[in-house]
Amino acid sequence: MSQYLVFGIVLGLSAGFSPGPLMTLVVAESLQRGASSGVKVALAPLVTDLPIVLIALLLLSRLADFRAVLGVVSLTGGVFLVVLGWQSLKFQRLDVGTRTIDRQPLLKGVLTNFLSPHPYLFWLSVGGPLTTRAWEFNAGAAGLFIGGFYACLVGAKIILAVMTAKSKKFLSGVWYARIIRGLGLLLIVLAGLLFYDGLKLLGWTF
Repeated sequence: MSQYLVFGIVLGLSAGFSPGPLMTLVVAESLQRGASSGVKVALAPLVTDLPIVLIALLLLSRLADFRAVLGVVSLTGGVFLVVLGWQSLKFQRLDVGTRTIDRQPLLKGVLTNFLSPHPYLFWLSVGGPLTTRAWEFNAGAAGLFIGGFYACLVGAKIILAVMTAKSKKFLSGVWYARIIRGLGLLLIVLAGLLFYDGLKLLGWTF
């Protein structure tokens, strides 16, 4: 059961630290208005993602009897993780600039995250299948996966907000790049799990 917590932690840290629209907003708010504004933006997934998660799980539950379709979904999730992992492995440095941001940082973060395709792609192709697999084990495993994912996703962005407010050199430094690359390698490893599940659902494993 603990393996699903590990999966949630790895995926959450990767999503939390990797560059993207929400992270850009976290950094910009932290640079302009301090860590507290960046933290408010970092909390946005806790507001926006519940309906996304529920819709993804509902769709996958309706497809429970269509093993071939679920197999394709798992393979798609594996490809998605490989692409993200490869992008992370190639990461060099992040250029941090300042720009004017509207007030109400939490609202801005909610809109940014809700309109971004990343949460939908993740939960339909990766998070949903892993949650379903964990649920088949028991409800606690599914809870550990989702809890670990969001604790690390939001926690990573809060760390970024605090570190950026203290020194923007952190984001352009060598350690941040090493974190991103290390998480990229772990994403590719997890992709192998989804590939295996997909092939198993399609009846292509021995």
